[in-house]
Amino acid sequence: MWIAFKRVVRSGFVGFWRNAFVSAAAIFVMTVALFVIGITMLIDQLLGASLTNVQSKVDINVYFVTEAELLDINALQMSLESLPEVAEVTFTSREDALAEFRERHSGDELTIQALEELGDNPLGASLAIRAKETSQYEGVARFLEEQQGQELSTAPLIDRINFSRNREAIERLTAIIDAVERSSVIVMVVLVVAAVMITFNTIRLAIYTSREEISVMRLVGASNAFIRGPFMLQGVMYGVISGVLALLVIYPIVLWLGPATSSFFLFDIFEYFVSDFAYLFGVIVGVGVAMGLLSSILAVSRYLRV
Repeated sequence: MWIAFKRVVRSGFVGFWRNAFVSAAAIFVMTVALFVIGITMLIDQLLGASLTNVQSKVDINVYFVTEAELLDINALQMSLESLPEVAEVTFTSREDALAEFRERHSGDELTIQALEELGDNPLGASLAIRAKETSQYEGVARFLEEQQGQELSTAPLIDRINFSRNREAIERLTAIIDAVERSSVIVMVVLVVAAVMITFNTIRLAIYTSREEISVMRLVGASNAFIRGPFMLQGVMYGVISGVLALLVIYPIVLWLGPATSSFFLFDIFEYFVSDFAYLFGVIVGVGVAMGLLSSILAVSRYLRV
């Protein structure tokens, strides 16, 4: 078995270098396919990070009447935090709201003067609620409306809820996230299938030059595994070399795009490429090896029928 294994390995390397031009063509095609797959993975991460960043800025704000008791507000906050849909609830006191209002309108002397003339703080406390998913804001809003409906008219707690204003933006963001996730999966599947088809045809062309040798080996009693071995090894070599070349091409591109994506999308694609390089290397080279193996097995099977 060891002698047969060494012969298979030697035959694989000899066949790879003997058909150098065809091997180069197969590697070129696989490199392009893996490059496109790698770029698609990076774009998917970029869009996902951008949508997550936008999603983190969307929330529901509950504004309380100025007479609202802190104990009642804390009770409502605890009820909201117990909901499985809620990721975070941030409390803003009346004093903090007034300080933020003053800072926001620091250049508007008329507004500041009108505020001073009031004498008392006209702003109430508020809660900012962020859900785990954008699709869950509807349920949180229904809960708040139920709480508001249970209040006594003589002692109201909630002044207003701004979900109706944010509803359109939240629904649009939810639709965008769903569309990006679906399109990313579809594009990835289409690219992988196209890459396998193209690679299969290219490797089949490489194996076509050895069809007579395969027939002779089959006729003299060589096993299918012994015949497939060298071509499977060549397929693995195609995949490894193509994956490494694809990553080498992607590296300067993400290095150049890193500062632009960091400032525009708030996501440095170069930092992601470096920090998750082991994952990207495993996926791209793994896909290349799988494509090379599968294409070699399918291509050589045609010539094993004598």
